Amino acid sequence: MGLLIVLSISCQSQSDKKTNKLKSNKMTAQILDSNTDSNLDSALLGAGCFWCVEAVFQRVPGVKQIISGYSGGALVNPSYKEICEGTTGHAEVILVKYNPAEVSFETLLSVFWQTHDPTTLNRQGNDIGTQYRSAIFYLNENQKLIADKIKKDLNESGAFRSPIVTEITAFTNFYEAEDYHQNYYNLNSSQGYCQYVIAPKLEKFEKVFGNQFRKK
Repeated sequence: MGLLIVLSISCQSQSDKKTNKLKSNKMTAQILDSNTDSNLDSALLGAGCFWCVEAVFQRVPGVKQIISGYSGGALVNPSYKEICEGTTGHAEVILVKYNPAEVSFETLLSVFWQTHDPTTLNRQGNDIGTQYRSAIFYLNENQKLIADKIKKDLNESGAFRSPIVTEITAFTNFYEAEDYHQNYYNLNSSQGYCQYVIAPKLEKFEKVFGNQFRKK
């Protein structure tokens, strides 16, 4: 009986892994397939806690959908608990679906670099760990060229006191975060972290971009 239980658990585990891998592959295909919606493009960005980054980009006109998730590591279908251990290799990221006729990839990167500190390695404020690293996971060669050029220009211009350490690397995977992470700030704006960490980021966003990016 003990052997049967072990075999059953083992088979179930392998089945779960296969299901999760198929889910990941399906999400990956959707991100890379530009035909999923001919009007929208995608960007995959990490800039610390995804609650913060999501809240900022939700306020950029032309952005149609944001999905918080995990990317850049090897662990299949990671949980938030595993991500918080900082050993998965994944970063907290947002998948941005946007209309390029309304907002460009360059503009998204302008928002990205001006609303977090891209000079601190594996850290944003009190959030410390590789999961909070500054990262751009490019989806095609054009995105890579744009990201590399802007990063180079910013470093050469001395826009930041220290060199930018933002990782610019090819997209390999994306795992959607648990439901309670989605649309987090809008649903939990009175929560402590939202008040003391996210709200100031949104204020900075408003000061930097003003009416240009204020949604009607």
